[in-house]
Order: sequence, then structure tokens, then C-alpha cells
Amino acid sequence: MQLDFSILDQINDVLWTYVLILLLVGCALYFTVKSRFVQFRMIGEMFRLVGEAVPKSDGNRGKHISSFQAFMVSLAARIGTGNMAGVATAITVGGPGAVFWMWLIALLGSATGFIESTLAQLYKRKGKEAFIGGPAYYMQYGLNRRWMGVLFAILISITFGFAYNSVQSNTICAAWDKAFGIDTLWMGVILTVFTLIIIFGGIHRIAKVSSTIVPVMAIAYFLIATGIILFNLPRIPEVLVSIVKSAFGWEQALGGGLGAAVVQGIKRGLFSNEAGEGSTPNAAATAHVTHPVKQGLIQALGVFTDTLLVCSCTAFIILASGVPLDSGETGIQLTQSAITSQIGPIGNAVVALTILLFAFSSIIGNYYYGESNIRFITPKRWVLYGYRLLVGGMVLLGSLMTLDLAWSFADVTMACLTLCNLIAIVQLSRQALFLLDDYRKQKRQGIKDPTFSKSSMPDIADRLECW
Repeated sequence: MQLDFSILDQINDVLWTYVLILLLVGCALYFTVKSRFVQFRMIGEMFRLVGEAVPKSDGNRGKHISSFQAFMVSLAARIGTGNMAGVATAITVGGPGAVFWMWLIALLGSATGFIESTLAQLYKRKGKEAFIGGPAYYMQYGLNRRWMGVLFAILISITFGFAYNSVQSNTICAAWDKAFGIDTLWMGVILTVFTLIIIFGGIHRIAKVSSTIVPVMAIAYFLIATGIILFNLPRIPEVLVSIVKSAFGWEQALGGGLGAAVVQGIKRGLFSNEAGEGSTPNAAATAHVTHPVKQGLIQALGVFTDTLLVCSCTAFIILASGVPLDSGETGIQLTQSAITSQIGPIGNAVVALTILLFAFSSIIGNYYYGESNIRFITPKRWVLYGYRLLVGGMVLLGSLMTLDLAWSFADVTMACLTLCNLIAIVQLSRQALFLLDDYRKQKRQGIKDPTFSKSSMPDIADRLECW
């Protein structure tokens, strides 16, 4: 049994071809220049900060989420279907050139990720279990537009809790059907049960599961990919040439393939790394740090980790394997075929197990983004419990959807969500840039652990609760 619907394609074409791509690239370039290329100049500081824990002097240490845990929650949502199925779909539709545009949007978009995550830290609030925050909060307290915050909260709750989780579920079920012949309905039921068990445990259970699963799965997949790439090392220069040629070639431009490569590369790149989408700031706000810029830098690193490392692994596996891109296979099943051609029949099982960890961690990470925004809209517990059940229902429904419907639904909601967030962060970007200058100034003074106090921003001090 499968559900199908095609009207979303026309909406996608309008949103992505004429609106989102220009806005995403324009904002990424603007933030890159205004921050003086923060994503490159401070990459060493990013790595140093990842391991920073909750300050030991805080008596409530056990009640807070560390920088590392917040980073893992965001990576849990990032590293998933987009890295394996999304890359395969982009290459199938847009050709090898789509990979180049994924790289570009990651390199530039990491500056956007820095701005939005820094703002989330600045305007975070005190919650019962941990700090809470995100775009809805900086829209209300930074722009004084609660209506905009509520709109964003509704959009992200639908996008991540429903649309994205249906994609994750769809991909897991397709992989397990190909590898083990397990019926998609029963696999969907199993996923739904485990999803509900974890999400009813709250942010600390989600953070604990994410900080355990994400490093293991990312390292394991990277090792597999590295082995396949080394085995095909003589073909790598050829693969790189095909990526660049397809991204800029006259043949592709005249045939319309260049446009497809750009659209697919940026679209699938955004789905994977989420820079500018407004999702990562929800995780960034939970971290207990001494300066907002710390989480901005850490989350900028997450964009690199997701796209330049994990997505590139999948791209090189597919392109180096030599599997035909016009075979009719797409998404996760194309990735399975590529790996199987390299390591034998066990490849199907390897991918199925890997995508289970990748996509399931994304499901629980996606849910948290929705939960934090449901809490922004209303404190009523029954609404939150109802949302949890609906998320479980969408995990089940995703197993029955066609691949095209799952991606189309996600693309439409992703476009609306991103548009709303970019409008907000452009208006608030001066505050994030001020914080970056403050952080750099303290580092130049020899302060190893910069701190921030709202007294340094008197114009908005009354709107800052945690500093």
C-alpha cells in the first residue's frame, strides 16, 4: 500500500526556482562578508569548543545540556536521510554537478548557521529541564513580533515533526525492504513504537541517545566510505572532473542540466545541513555556555561536518562505483546498489543498518525541534502529548508514502520555513555580528574563556533573560 500525490511539484518549482535559491545564496554571501569569513578564520576555535562541557562552577550542572550534547542533537537531526538518500536523489536528477553546489552552499551557508545559532543563544529562556530557544524566541523578543514567532513555530513543527520524519521513515523502510524483504507497514509500526518510547522521555533522553548514536554511526559510515574510496582511488580524479564539468559545462547549460544541478544541489544541501532553515538554533539554544558566539561557532562546524564530510562520502561512493544513474533506482536504493557493487551482497544490509541509525536519530532530533516550538505556542501538556502522537502517526504514514511524495512534502514546508527564518535573521544580524566582535576582542586580550553580560548591550538588555 502506498499513498501518492503530485500537485506539490508545481509549488516546489515556484518556491525553489524563483525565491529560495537567490535568497539563500544572497544571505550566505552577505553573512560571510559581514562576519569577515568567520567560517574559515575561526575554524580552529570551532574544534576547540566542541569538547567544552558545562562550566564546573555551576551548581546546576546536571540540569543543563553541554555544548557537545547540543552539537550532537543538532547533528542527529542533520545526519540522516539527506546524507545517503538525498545525495543520491540530487545526483540522479541534477547529475554529478549537484555535488559541487552542495559543497558551495555548505561553505557559504555555515556563516548563516553561525548567525542564527548565535541569536538563539542570545535570546534563549530558562526552561524547566534545560534552556529553550530558537527562531520563534528571537522573533518574539528580538523583533517584538510574537505573531511571526508563532508562525515559525507552526511551520517548524509541521516540517520536522511531520514532513521530515515521513522522509526518514520512508527511507528506512525502503532500505530494509530491499535488504531483508521486510514489509514497509510492519517496519513503520516498529519505528513508530520506538520513536514514541524515546520522545516521551524528554530532551535529556533525546540528548543522551543522540550523543551515543551520532558519533558511532558517523565514524562507522566514514570508515566504510573511506575504504571504498581508497579501493577506487585511481577513479577519484575522474570523479572530481565530472563533478566540476557537470556543474559548469556548456553541454549541461544548453540542455537544461545546469539548472537542475544547481536546484538539486542547493535543495538537498539545505535539507542535509539545515543552514538558514531555522532548525539548528533550537538545539543551539539549549547549551549552557559563557558566550553566545560559542554555540554559533560550534553549529557552523556542524554544517561542514554534515555536507563536506558525510554527504561527500556518499557522493564519491556512488560516482566512483560506476553504477548507472539512469537505471530507475533513486534515493537510498541507489546508494545500496553502489555499495553492493563494491563490497558484495552484504552491502544492502550494511546500508540498511546504517540508514536505520542515521534516520532514526534524525527522527528523534526532528521531534525535539517540534516539541520546543509547541512549548513556545502553548504550555498545555495535552497539546504536547497530542503532538507526540501525531509525530508517531507521521512516522507510520511515511512508510506508506511514495518517495516522490515524501520529498515534495518536505521541500514545500522547508521552503516556507527557511523564508520565514531568513527574513528574521537578516534584521537581527547586527546583534550577532556585535557579539562576534566582542568575542574576538576578548580573545585578543588573552582571555581564554570569553564571557558575555547583557550590560554590554543596554538597548536590548531588558529582553535578555539568561545573561
